[in-house]
Amino acid sequence: MPTSIWQTKPWWCQPWSIVLTGVAIPTVSWLWLHRLWITLPITGAIALWWLLFLVLVPAQYAAAARESMADGAVEL
Repeated sequence: MPTSIWQTKPWWCQPWSIVLTGVAIPTVSWLWLHRLWITLPITGAIALWWLLFLVLVPAQYAAAARESMADGAVEL
């Protein structure tokens, strides 16, 4: 089991691509629509997405990898 979840993900699911997409979408929304009431919920949803997929899931994966290594599991 790789120690980092990012070693198991394709290029389009790496932190840099998630952040780039998460910045581009609200920027385009604001530049195109100029409606704060549309852009803010989009930005909030992306912030939650980032929290989940850039912070919580990698931390849980790393903890599981450490536990697996501590238990002496053999990597296949």
